[in-house]
Amino acid sequence: MNLIKVLFVTLGLTLTANVANAQQKVGSVNTEDIFASLSEVKTIGTTIDNLTKTKQTEIEKLITDYQTKLKTAQDKEKTLSEANKEAVTKELIAAQTELQALGKKIEETRSQAAKDISAKQNELLSPLQKKVRDAIYAVAKERSLSYVFDTAAQESNNLLYTDGSEDITAIVKSKLGATATTAKPAGKSK
Repeated sequence: MNLIKVLFVTLGLTLTANVANAQQKVGSVNTEDIFASLSEVKTIGTTIDNLTKTKQTEIEKLITDYQTKLKTAQDKEKTLSEANKEAVTKELIAAQTELQALGKKIEETRSQAAKDISAKQNELLSPLQKKVRDAIYAVAKERSLSYVFDTAAQESNNLLYTDGSEDITAIVKSKLGATATTAKPAGKSK
């Protein structure tokens, strides 16, 4: 009698687990395709490109200033003679100090430019990433999906096979009002 009870309990647990698994729906989305189809991404790209060019112009101006001062110092060094040795040496030492300070300023400006560009990218992309994430969540809930995998990042999430999942990329793009451009489809892996 105990054996029959154990069999029924085991059978009941197995059937319950199978029913629970059968109810979980899996979907996939290609975020790379979604971002490529959003006009905001192009605007953000243009803004970042313009900021990069502005920062590069500032750096190039400093480099030009550095090169001009270096040439002036080199020309001054050519005029060095016994008669003006003391005066020219003082000028060269002052020029060397100024060049070192300017070189340091160039490096600091480069570093700050990289930080500024990165901060601007984060500032502009974060709201867009949230908008896309919220749209994906909304579509997943509407479609009663338990899991959604990003097929644009197959290597990083170890998704090896997506056949049978529901691709919600087009629905998310539609929800965001994005254009219908298509990135390369995520293929089936072996």
